Amino acid sequence: MSELSTLARPYAEAVFKIAVESKSANEWSNMLEFLSVVIQDKEVATIIVNPKVSQDKLTQLLLDICQDQLTKDGANFLKLLVQNGRLILAPQIAELYESYKADHEGYVDVEVISAYALSKEEQNKFAKVLEKKLDKKVHITTSVDKTLIGGFLAKAGDTVIDGSTKGQLQQLAKKL
Repeated sequence: MSELSTLARPYAEAVFKIAVESKSANEWSNMLEFLSVVIQDKEVATIIVNPKVSQDKLTQLLLDICQDQLTKDGANFLKLLVQNGRLILAPQIAELYESYKADHEGYVDVEVISAYALSKEEQNKFAKVLEKKLDKKVHITTSVDKTLIGGFLAKAGDTVIDGSTKGQLQQLAKKL
């Protein structure tokens, strides 16, 4: 995974630079997300790795699939990825792009996994605490994992805050 991220980084940086200059960051987010979904489709993925399918045919097929979802610059980016044999990197490019965008706009996406569903009020309180800790505006997405037993697990980029009962029990087991 880290190797793919390393290969995807220059593309994500270039796209982000273009998006900032043209003030089309959200538009690029949508295009990259759509392209990632298309690339991850099983039937499309099979065609991508098929050596009998030429680059021209692959490019035309993807442009037909993406039709109204890509701007002229987005279509050119797609052609570049096909030409360089880097189409498989689209999901990593989209992920890195979103990271650059969040950093540029001064927020961080935080995934909160809890043992039970959080109410809106709990989510708001949690967001305020995280904003102080991370010194950025926070966008929270939540999910439930009953195996945590109790508490929560918060992931913000490379930062993980483990406040789960399961995590505390694992730490205790290591100490013993």
